[in-house]
Amino acid sequence: MAELLSGRAAAAAIRADVAARIAQLGFAPRLALLRVGDDPDDLAYIRSIERQCETVGAETEHFTLPLGCNTEDLLRSIDTVNRRADLHGCLLLRPLPAGIDEHAVCDALLPEKDIDGMSSQSLGALFVGNRWAFAPCTAQACVELLDYYHLPLAGLHAVILGRSLVVGRPLGQLLLQRDATVTLCHSKSRELPLLCRSADLLIAAVGQVGLVDKQCLRGDQIVLDVGTTMCGEQLMGDVNAADADALVRAYSPVPGGVGAVTTAVLLRNLVTAAERAVH
Repeated sequence: MAELLSGRAAAAAIRADVAARIAQLGFAPRLALLRVGDDPDDLAYIRSIERQCETVGAETEHFTLPLGCNTEDLLRSIDTVNRRADLHGCLLLRPLPAGIDEHAVCDALLPEKDIDGMSSQSLGALFVGNRWAFAPCTAQACVELLDYYHLPLAGLHAVILGRSLVVGRPLGQLLLQRDATVTLCHSKSRELPLLCRSADLLIAAVGQVGLVDKQCLRGDQIVLDVGTTMCGEQLMGDVNAADADALVRAYSPVPGGVGAVTTAVLLRNLVTAAERAVH
């Protein structure tokens, strides 16, 4: 039976550190939550963030635009966030509706407030190794979870399924910085099961339920399941959990794995941004 890499304990440790740093800071860092419309998944995610902010002593402020807004409307909201010294970080809920220039909106945010690493400037800094940049929180959460369980990365062959700018590509850079050897796979990759089986560390971040099954797995692997898909009322991952449990060394579940760490990383980035703002 595989070791279960639960994210809840790792997230609790990060939140404890964040709460202690906020107490030392002497004021409550404030997070701007920017969204378009009232998508139920967005609202559920925001409620989760609000609860976690309350537990560590941070605050949130909503910027909600109606469906039918345009790029200029969002850019005005970003400008407000940029100008207000009492807002230390911004989370833009994506994807944005069709017709909005998502790249322009992301790139308008000041890098010091880009705590989810979504702008070209933040991503570029990450890719050249500048430590001031915030990495996308889900990508960073993968590394945090591995570190929490004392799983060394140097020398491992890491195979990442998915090349998005939210997880796959930035995570590849984070792992390279930790001396892993990285293979980045995508929909055009050939012989995917063979590539997966070659991995010491396999990360699935596609959003396709059950994509990783027994033909992709072997013993002594570490598997992180990042992909999430709602199937009715159940949240499902990319990895067949029964196959992983029977075959690999360790794996993270969905839910309760990497996702549980992601918001904790966001809070840590928020307090870091607040600390930098006063020093």
